[in-house]
Amino acid sequence: MTYSETLDYLYSRLPMFTRIGAAAMKKDLHNTIAMCENLGNPQDKFKTIHVGGTNGKGSTSHMLAAILQKAGYKTGLYTSPHLKDFRERLRVNGEMITQQYVVDYTAQEKELIESISPSFFEVTVAMAFAYFAAENVDVAVIEVGLGGRKDSTNIIHPELSVITNISYDHMNLLGNTLQEIASQKAGIIKPGIPAVIGERQEEVAQIFIDEAAETASKLTFASDELHVRDTVREGMELRTSVYQNDTCLFKDLKLDLTGFYQLKNVLTVIQSVLTLNQNGFNISDEAVYSGLANTVQITGLQGRWQTIGENPLIICDTGHNIAGIQEVLENINATPHHNLHVVIGMLSDKDITSVLELLPVHAKYYFCQPELERAMPADELAAKAAKFMLQGPVFETVTLALNAARENAEADDLIFVGGSTFVVAEAL
Repeated sequence: MTYSETLDYLYSRLPMFTRIGAAAMKKDLHNTIAMCENLGNPQDKFKTIHVGGTNGKGSTSHMLAAILQKAGYKTGLYTSPHLKDFRERLRVNGEMITQQYVVDYTAQEKELIESISPSFFEVTVAMAFAYFAAENVDVAVIEVGLGGRKDSTNIIHPELSVITNISYDHMNLLGNTLQEIASQKAGIIKPGIPAVIGERQEEVAQIFIDEAAETASKLTFASDELHVRDTVREGMELRTSVYQNDTCLFKDLKLDLTGFYQLKNVLTVIQSVLTLNQNGFNISDEAVYSGLANTVQITGLQGRWQTIGENPLIICDTGHNIAGIQEVLENINATPHHNLHVVIGMLSDKDITSVLELLPVHAKYYFCQPELERAMPADELAAKAAKFMLQGPVFETVTLALNAARENAEADDLIFVGGSTFVVAEAL
């Protein structure tokens, strides 16, 4: 098969969560274990850092990978979903996996794939582990797909477990309370392995404390140990300083990820670096400065408060749950503009009502739907939004909606594109 034929095979043959939702989920780690055993357990041939949480785990993973690469480690990075190119999911020192490796791996594993019928995610996880082993990486940053305890990535034995925060998302799979969701996320904490929790949230902190006690793991809440001061955003740069009590650890850090929500993530990242250095890693301050200043360039991360047009300013962001949208609104309010235009589409299995009731009434909306089976039809989304006094026309595609927003907006207006990772993907 060619590369495009291989992707067609993987997309069509395997249950894919991004396409069909919960029906693609497997109930245990059996298939991942079987696939990795068939490959000689490549996940045991390099060091790993496991990153979970509801919001920020993608940004945190990319920032950690950039810092590790700047520190001289050959670094693998596995994240999901991809926005434009399947190969975004698997990177070594920022370079995407080769098309030929995807073709060869799929051909090699096709018999087993057809025998055990794994999900798309299970196949890509095993592919990532095999690729990182073949590339002889020193360390790989592995982002959890969904949840943690039963996630396919949870067969690794990491050097560090990182959990960013807990919010409501995927309740149909993870539970209807923050405590239930946290219990699933806490499942990546491993016996004797240090764990960093980004934000101390009183509703769920005890769940992590109990899990760490049960596994004899040293637990650190980054928000207890560190804080930021002197934060300013100028153009395409966010500047801040990180303190431990009154001691400045990193003065005037420059981040090329400019959303204010990255301030929470940077504390998680810095605490993770401190913990890694306490456990045998050698990550210099210079690597931290350089990695954070160049995360986008090094890792190719997209869709995080990303400017995709000017005059009018057009910004997209993949935040899609309650906490993610709250962060987006904070950034919108901090961005100078005259009128606000919102190009929005959502997935039907999300908590749509809770998101819509947060959105500003004064904006002009352009309702659309990404090309995905799980997408809520744009007219249905518009009808739900109307109950919250959110008004605007309906478009069949993201492109048509964005073009209409461009035509209607003045040079000093702001166009925000979001509501779903897949809306952002099509806008890009």
